[in-house]
Amino acid sequence: MPVLSLDQAVVFVSDQRRSGQTIVFTNGVFDLVHIGHTRYLRQARRLGDVLIVGVNSDSSVRALGKGGDRPVTPQHDRAELLAGFSCVDAVVIFDEPTPEPLIARLLPDILVKGSDWQGRENPGQKLIEGRGGSMKFIPVEMGYSTTSILEQIKKSRA
Repeated sequence: MPVLSLDQAVVFVSDQRRSGQTIVFTNGVFDLVHIGHTRYLRQARRLGDVLIVGVNSDSSVRALGKGGDRPVTPQHDRAELLAGFSCVDAVVIFDEPTPEPLIARLLPDILVKGSDWQGRENPGQKLIEGRGGSMKFIPVEMGYSTTSILEQIKKSRA
């Protein structure tokens, strides 16, 4: 499945819903994709029939304060890489500070985040739960993060 525009994603989700499919949505930066990301996305996909992934645009990553050198991988490359995963059915790049506007357009049945988001305000959670959907949290696998990979690279060059 290619990377979709927002309008294409809305049509795709609508078609899937009409076919009786359960729509799962997650989002993230996915900079320097690693095995933790792969395992997370596989688990997210098992929660429903269709997995849609929202990917932060380059400008929204910079706004998150991850550092002036982030993202390392440009948005279209990150999105295309994820679109190549067999567990991912569609990818959409979003430019807003949070995925809430994207979630409001797609209206998935299940929102998924890592367990590090449990007990926090999750964009779109109230909207989806108010429609009868649910919020699920997947355990974060310790030891896997883009930040730690970048730190290891910097140390090896020192």
